[in-house]
Amino acid sequence: MHPSLDQAREILRRTFGHAEFRGLQAQVITEALEGRSAVAVLPTGGGKSVCYQIPAMLRPGLGLVVSPLIALMADQVAGLTQSGVAAARLDSNVEPRERAETWSRIEAGELDLLYVSPEGLMQPWMLERLSRTPLSLIAIDEAHCVSQWGHDFRPEYRMLGRLAEMYPDVPRLAVTATADNRTREDIRAELRLKDCAEFVASFARPELILSAERKRGAGHKRVMELVQARPNRSGVVYAGSRDSADKLAEALRQAGAPALAYHAGLDKAVRAERLEKFLEADEAVMVATIAFGMGVDKPDVRYVIHADPPGSIEAYWQEIGRAGRDGEPAEGITLYGAADMAWAFRRLDGREVDDEVKQVQGRKIRQLYAMLDGTACRAAAVRRYFGEEGVAPCGQCDVCLGQIETLDATQAAQKALSAVHRLGGRFGRGRLIDHLLGKTKDPSAFEAGLSTFGVGQELSADGWRDLVDQLLFDGLLREDPNDGRPLIGLGDAAEVRKVYRGEREVALRKGAEPKEARRPRRKVREDAIMDARHQPVFEALRTWRRDEAARQHLPPYVIFHDRTLAEIAVRRPGGLSDLAAISGVGEGKLARYGAAVMDVLKGWD
Repeated sequence: MHPSLDQAREILRRTFGHAEFRGLQAQVITEALEGRSAVAVLPTGGGKSVCYQIPAMLRPGLGLVVSPLIALMADQVAGLTQSGVAAARLDSNVEPRERAETWSRIEAGELDLLYVSPEGLMQPWMLERLSRTPLSLIAIDEAHCVSQWGHDFRPEYRMLGRLAEMYPDVPRLAVTATADNRTREDIRAELRLKDCAEFVASFARPELILSAERKRGAGHKRVMELVQARPNRSGVVYAGSRDSADKLAEALRQAGAPALAYHAGLDKAVRAERLEKFLEADEAVMVATIAFGMGVDKPDVRYVIHADPPGSIEAYWQEIGRAGRDGEPAEGITLYGAADMAWAFRRLDGREVDDEVKQVQGRKIRQLYAMLDGTACRAAAVRRYFGEEGVAPCGQCDVCLGQIETLDATQAAQKALSAVHRLGGRFGRGRLIDHLLGKTKDPSAFEAGLSTFGVGQELSADGWRDLVDQLLFDGLLREDPNDGRPLIGLGDAAEVRKVYRGEREVALRKGAEPKEARRPRRKVREDAIMDARHQPVFEALRTWRRDEAARQHLPPYVIFHDRTLAEIAVRRPGGLSDLAAISGVGEGKLARYGAAVMDVLKGWD
């Protein structure tokens, strides 16, 4: 007889301190409890981990979790241990003594969950040793890594398809937060999950307030402004290169921000130390490359800024999704420009992959920039990209709030396209703009005689630059790298003809200085709004948590999330039974921290 969903709900309440499952959790868990495999696409912060953790605790045997990053494994194991769950990990950072102890616990049947990397799991000796241990399930976390169509393809994930043959009777759960239709098909094919159920939740993240700005000027001045406008908060800034991450982190430190740099060029021990500092701090700014992607599970990140844009909407959503994992309001701000898109295409051209993969990835690049530079709700555009239908505007991004103003630039676009055609794609952006303005130095008789020479007086040089960027984003123009001296040529011929004929309008953003994105409001639970009276209690609880976390050398959120502390501050439980009723306080944490929390509250009676 299989464990029941009611038993799973009781584990959720007792161990994790939550009264009810969210979204599709119950459906995914039911599949696993009944011994069936499944694919689950749940949004970042949507509780993917619970979908395999609870079945592993209820089904007989060891739950095996395959995860791509050591930091991610360490974080999850620490959180589970705090909640009283028997969990461990085996990776290259585990000391020999701890490794031996973990194997002893496995062989004695004392572990509920074991976290391993795909490379570690597929070692023959590891598989041979695990073959002696009954498995309750196999969870493949961040399953999009299996797909070459996705944004974080890892060849070692392809090996995991063999698990279907090696463990035919063990249910397998493939979980991820970001996978479009094509990527999901690849996951099912590569992991041999074609006949299993698929659960795809809404990609809505209502706590995220999205905005995007075209880059203006050189350097990271705007990034500095954005970070300095958000003091006393945890944030992540993504930079496009290691050098850029180092320089920006240094500039922020000199400006007084608690900034750290993180990238693959740093020594492994340095990376581990900086990640630990970031996770344990209540206020910190991590300036990172994509090397920082999936390893971040810090719930109180209040903003993510892309100093340079990512390579696809999947990567964008994954990285923006680092913010607001506690359900509180958070911001996702992206800075971008046509030069970024050109660089992304040059990098793609340099990759040794099949032409089909290049075509797909090239399309993903254009889709990202179309979203960033578009005039439709950003959150809705992302959700439609992932296949959601009937999506309503979010009402809070910069587009929805009317911060993006546009004007009809169809006639100007016709002039620019005509000029590019007549110039034969032989010139770069600056020369094209000089041509339209009639400012070409010493033009040839041929150029001066063209009908497009000097025809563009309605826009300034900056206005023409913006329009050329717009036409590049829209695929109406293309940029030939030309060994670092890019040339502008016509793009999609059919779409260009539509513009010529007036069948397609071109909207141009007005070139005003960027408006500040709406600042997120702090909130607690809907039924427990925290006003000024409760703030001192909340801060006292945070101070206790910070000291306790430092004593155990743990990130503070592993003990309690801010949301849980806020609810405690508002409700002021009179005893341990009242404290147990607060969301996020399970039996393990009640036993571990209940008395200490009540002691903090005594001073505020």
